[in-house]
Amino acid sequence: MAPAITLAAEAPKLSAANTGFMLICSALVLLMTPGLAFFYGGMVRVKSTLNMLMMSFISIGIVTILWVLYGFSLAFGSSNGFIGFNSDWLGLSNIGLTELWDGYTIPIFVFMVFQMMFAVITPALISGAIADRVKFSAWALFVALWLTIVYVPVAHWVWGADGWAYKLGVIDFAGGTAVHINAGAGALGVILVIGKRVGFKKDPMRPHSLPLVMLGAGLLWFGWFGFNAGSWLGNDDGVGALMFVNTQVATAAAMLAWLAYEKIRHGAFTTLGAASGAVAGLVAITPSGGAVSPLGAIAVGAIAGVACAAAVGLKFKFGYDDSLDVVGVHMVGGIIGSLLIGFFATGKGQSTATGVFYGDHSFTQLWKQFAGVGAVLAYSLVASAVLAFLLDKTIGMRVSEDDEVSGIDQAEHAETAYDFSGAGGGVVSAVSGGALAGSSKKVDA
Repeated sequence: MAPAITLAAEAPKLSAANTGFMLICSALVLLMTPGLAFFYGGMVRVKSTLNMLMMSFISIGIVTILWVLYGFSLAFGSSNGFIGFNSDWLGLSNIGLTELWDGYTIPIFVFMVFQMMFAVITPALISGAIADRVKFSAWALFVALWLTIVYVPVAHWVWGADGWAYKLGVIDFAGGTAVHINAGAGALGVILVIGKRVGFKKDPMRPHSLPLVMLGAGLLWFGWFGFNAGSWLGNDDGVGALMFVNTQVATAAAMLAWLAYEKIRHGAFTTLGAASGAVAGLVAITPSGGAVSPLGAIAVGAIAGVACAAAVGLKFKFGYDDSLDVVGVHMVGGIIGSLLIGFFATGKGQSTATGVFYGDHSFTQLWKQFAGVGAVLAYSLVASAVLAFLLDKTIGMRVSEDDEVSGIDQAEHAETAYDFSGAGGGVVSAVSGGALAGSSKKVDA
């Protein structure tokens, strides 16, 4: 009898189609950070608009450089279950132009830049929780430290080939834990340290531009298709297409659910509710969209829409000042999306694991999801609070009370978002929540 012939698996070859697809997805994810800037910028008062925009934009600059220098190496290199390392990836100086990402058909450079965009937006998400009151220099330093100490290790846990959560079988398609719970818990840690805004629960702090909020939400929704569908790193087997569909479906369901809750609870359908509901759905489907069916995505979105709408009011009950509801939307939405995988995973998408409602109705995947959620939440909360405490005790995190009241845009950036001088002869008497917050000052033409 002739000996059996074992055919070696064919090595992956570079795919121009997948490479082009992933470059487009990377650009879409980058677009999400300016979208976030507009979303947050419209939600704050006039006097904080530019600062809010800048807090997102500076993340692009800082994280891009640090990701090239060492972030990518520590997040995706192989070392141990808690942190990675690859000396060839430090500074990206020893990577071949057509060298493929392990097991895939795209170059390492493409995977690196796609993950860079995730790293850029994650600390930017935190900025919404601390609006109106943080020194810009302190924020910039916080972004650099938080990326290094919090984001990079968590990304390795969840997505690194030897990360402990990845090896345990925790499912996170595109960042429910590494991005949204990480940022939301980090935001909670920071605001518990730096305290409330002047006038919290006393002064009106309504969004100054709801059209800007809607524009930002629309850009986020659009860019999120790159964020989610691109996370499969190709489009060969339909999982990316499933994620694309589920992203749309869950977002629509969450928006409708939030609006229904709002109408029942408060008597109106608001544009802020529509925008926030859409973002809540995007957050919740991010970890789960590759594992659930479109019907499951509707359930995930609807549950997240109601839960996040209810959660944003907790800051008034418990007294923490989450300025733009980062905790209520991103942390809560990320937790819901991650845990619901344990119920709605069909075993037919990114993983063969099934949830309680499918397969053998086992709780195994649910417990794995709990482990991932709990670990990321606890680590980010504590580490972020410690970072904020150390910065506050050294260089100081907050602007002075006078600068906060008069306007952080003028104090930190020497600019204002809108020029009102033409309408008032050079002197503006601002109302509460306006550019000068109750004072009369000369405005430069």
